Amino acid sequence: MPKISVIMGVHNCKDKTLLRKSVDSIIHQTFEDWEFLICNDGSTDDTLETLHTIAQLDSRIRVLSYPDNQGLAYALNTCVTEAKGMYFARQDDDDISLPQRLEKQYAIMEEHPEYAFAGTIADVIDADGTIWGEYLLEEEPVKKSFLWNNPFIHPTVMIRPEALKKAGGYRVAKETRRCEDYDLFMRMYAMGYRGYNLQEKLYQYRIINNPNQKYRPMKYRLDEAKVRWIGYQKMGMLLIGLPYIFKPILIGLIPKRIFAKIRKRQY
Repeated sequence: MPKISVIMGVHNCKDKTLLRKSVDSIIHQTFEDWEFLICNDGSTDDTLETLHTIAQLDSRIRVLSYPDNQGLAYALNTCVTEAKGMYFARQDDDDISLPQRLEKQYAIMEEHPEYAFAGTIADVIDADGTIWGEYLLEEEPVKKSFLWNNPFIHPTVMIRPEALKKAGGYRVAKETRRCEDYDLFMRMYAMGYRGYNLQEKLYQYRIINNPNQKYRPMKYRLDEAKVRWIGYQKMGMLLIGLPYIFKPILIGLIPKRIFAKIRKRQY
């Protein structure tokens, strides 16, 4: 039984080179007792063939697949069903885990049973991998930390399987299409679980800050507003959370070029 199961969902991968680099960053971890489950989420291009080729790089990589696109939450739940590790670790298909990421997160989870999951802070990189910012987070988020933003970077997180399963896994619903992580972590905090952020940049998180491109369509911002409503309600903080429910919608109204400048300052 591996100590860590790394899980990833992929749908119509736009850049196979970045996918390969992402997988390589796990293969070259200093911590070697892992399995890597990659779920092909109903891709209609050659992503599945690419994944089978990548799986030949290391016997610890397993490819899962189904024919119809179901969304990331469903793909991750599929990985969880098949995973055998003591801990589950996320990884996105265009990001990079630094070599000691799994080793240091494993140590935190072993030493601190009070945390149901642990993430890290990260460098922010652009399309060609150039670092252009840093993603800093609170070390020990509390419920109020969820008001402004998700206080965890989803693909950096390592989580205890028993806690994830007691929370019901990732919720598959229309409104969680782009914020399945926000929804999950709020539900876990509502149940009394807590998370932690290692204050070390062990991940490179890719954000393309293009002033000519809308970062997130309004339909997903409306979904996030609903997720916030449900989450704040479950955490018993709907009254103070009411103004923050409208935050993603208001941000979506900001012109693209101004929003790009805001993001540049944010990171």
